Amino acid sequence: MTNTGSRRIDLPLVDHHCHGVVEAELTEGEFRSLATESDWPAPAGTDSLDSPFGLAVRRFCAPVLGLDPLATVDEYLARRRSIGAAEANRLLLRSTGTSDYLLDTGIRDDRLPDPDAMAVRAGARVREIVRIERVAEDLASVSTAAGFVAKFAETLAARTRAAVGVKSIIAYRHGFDIPAERPSGREVLQAADEWFRTAEETGSFRVTDPVLLRFGLWSGIDTGLPVQLHTGYGDSDVQLFRSDPSRLSPLFHATRSLGVDFMLLHCYPFIREAGILAQVFPHVYLDVGLVSHYLGPSAGTSIRQALEIAPFSKILYSSDSYGLAEHYAVSAANWRTSFAALMDDWIASRWATADDAERIAAMIASENAKRVYTLNP
Repeated sequence: MTNTGSRRIDLPLVDHHCHGVVEAELTEGEFRSLATESDWPAPAGTDSLDSPFGLAVRRFCAPVLGLDPLATVDEYLARRRSIGAAEANRLLLRSTGTSDYLLDTGIRDDRLPDPDAMAVRAGARVREIVRIERVAEDLASVSTAAGFVAKFAETLAARTRAAVGVKSIIAYRHGFDIPAERPSGREVLQAADEWFRTAEETGSFRVTDPVLLRFGLWSGIDTGLPVQLHTGYGDSDVQLFRSDPSRLSPLFHATRSLGVDFMLLHCYPFIREAGILAQVFPHVYLDVGLVSHYLGPSAGTSIRQALEIAPFSKILYSSDSYGLAEHYAVSAANWRTSFAALMDDWIASRWATADDAERIAAMIASENAKRVYTLNP
């Protein structure tokens, strides 16, 4: 499983949550913008690449593009420009050892490839995760309030026919402090009427009403597919305390017998809370995607926390990469390195055998995702 010195697990990965890469040539400013979750320009005197993620790019990505490890940021960006974005993306994606990407196609960014194009660039299988709120907003733009309510469940079912999962972004559209039960038809219609009136004034169908978000979430549950839920750190509009997954306990009680699994994404800084939920509820799983690249040299701490209490069969690998192929490359390399170091510690301290470590690593790297999402070869 490991080699002395630079210890890395050599296993194929299933990246069960990611967003695609930008194929266009990026300016240095655009690259730096994609290297952070902030939506605002960096203030004078600061640099998003003078960060844990920047160190990780220099350590893991520079050699992939033919530079020495820890080459300077300027050297790295110059090398990236010289070979072009398409080639840099190809090299970085294929360095990850990922066999399958589960692609959330809900972000409105025309620069991102569709699943077929992503598969070609990455040399891997790509399956789709459908974002519930995107389907709702697209349907609303061509419907009436009553028509939306009547047609949404059917539309979502049709849209997910070839997908392997659905995702809700209720965490940063409202938060997890919502009633657990399905909203009534009257509640939904009243909320839809107000939504459409507001959209006439603003020109936007961005859905933030908690009733409509619950309606979408329950429609996603009705598909029977695994339901991904963004939790914790992420987009700038997150109110972090409202994205604590422990607030979902009532929903998990209400859905325990429905045969639908919930996938808690990212979880930072609520990793221990997510681990407890995954231990207690049979249909709850977690990952530490996103911070597997943004934490850089500290990513091992989050990986260790994920394995503190959750069953090993309830933890999955993801990158939550968006825009930069560097996110994919760093996340995979950092996970492999940090996970192998943890397993080596367990073996050395007689908490596990080498066979145990191999089995646990294989489950988290790919086998759990293949089981939960029913990923046939």
